[in-house]
Amino acid sequence: MKTNYELRYATNPEDFRHYDTARLRRDFLVERVFAPDEVNMVYSMYDRMVVGGAMPVNEVLPLESIDPLKADFFTERREVGIYNIGGTGTVSIGDELFTLGYKEALYIGCGNRNVVFASADPQQPAKFYFNSATAHAAYPCRKVTKQDAVVAHMGSLEMSNERNINKMLVNQVLPTCQLQMGMTELAPGSVWNTMPAHVHSRRMEAYFYFELPQDQAVCHFMGEPQETRHLWMQNEQAVLSPEWSIHSAAATHNYTFIWGMAGENLDYADQDFSNITDLK
Repeated sequence: MKTNYELRYATNPEDFRHYDTARLRRDFLVERVFAPDEVNMVYSMYDRMVVGGAMPVNEVLPLESIDPLKADFFTERREVGIYNIGGTGTVSIGDELFTLGYKEALYIGCGNRNVVFASADPQQPAKFYFNSATAHAAYPCRKVTKQDAVVAHMGSLEMSNERNINKMLVNQVLPTCQLQMGMTELAPGSVWNTMPAHVHSRRMEAYFYFELPQDQAVCHFMGEPQETRHLWMQNEQAVLSPEWSIHSAAATHNYTFIWGMAGENLDYADQDFSNITDLK
């Protein structure tokens, strides 16, 4: 097995305006989330969120501490939210064992020393996408399914944005320190998410796009509302969104994405919207 990580620094929005495509992709796009028998992570200076993926095939994969954490074990001062977007897999946490099917989630509280990922079938490996944030208290580990979620049905086919927002690892479902995660599923024929666009300066966010055909793409929009930029992304890639940036997308096919937030509060409705016609 192999653990890889990258360090991403925070960006001043004044500097962001001068970035070319290569710089945008280098600073914000997480291209390699999954690789067989690897754990891949990006440690972001935006609220110190870690964005990563573990894909156990022929080996079990421990969630190891990385140097930027300066910790004896990964969850020494951190909580973790996990979604499985592959075949059935297990996450062992000490003596506890959680089985996660497709689109099922798991919350891991801080202080859990031994976290190990495994697949039930190497021919259909699990793909564990995770976000992690710093934690001030230890809350119980818990599996969460869509049946447990607070679901918001929004949009319409006429506006190309009919979707279900499944709020799963959020404070309405279970206690967390600052991490909030959910999964938004777009209906067939719908391609727009998070429009009208918004920012929330109290929290950063990360988006992970999946269920997108390999020959299709999603265009992620970011930047200040009056100074937007875009990134073309492929299936099973993630993107970092600073607290000063919008985070919205349109694709050439419907898709699903997992959103994760960390920051000052747990208020999902803490959003400052922009009119569609005001975006530039």
